[in-house]
Amino acid sequence: MKQYRERVPPLDGADVVLVGLFSANEKQYEVRLDALAALVEAGGGRVVGRYVQRRGASDRWKERPGGAARMSQPFSRRTLLTHGKVREIAEACQKAEIDAVVFVNTLTDLQRSVLADVLGCLVLSGEDLGCLVSSGDDLGCGGSG
Repeated sequence: MKQYRERVPPLDGADVVLVGLFSANEKQYEVRLDALAALVEAGGGRVVGRYVQRRGASDRWKERPGGAARMSQPFSRRTLLTHGKVREIAEACQKAEIDAVVFVNTLTDLQRSVLADVLGCLVLSGEDLGCLVSSGDDLGCGGSG
């Protein structure tokens, strides 16, 4: 969608929920969420909630655990997350009248569109806020933009 390729307006006064899909192998996922929260707050938004989906965290209990090769892949190509997690976030957004949801993960145009329809609010990623919140020690938030 063209609207997401343009500069994102400030989040002045917006109530924002942070969301991230992380591999069970990633132990420092909170650091990435904290970096994203700092970006949101710098843009004038107020972080009112965080949701985390872990990939591979409970696979050991299944008959076919899927292995390490799938741990970094999305649960759904349309929403990135599982249906249940998306529903949980959508209900919370509706009850709290959330203005925007910001994902740590990179989103495709299709994912943005589907998630915006389901969640009922603006959907962004860390990249949209001017920073790629990477999984390494370097958070990629250099400079002002």
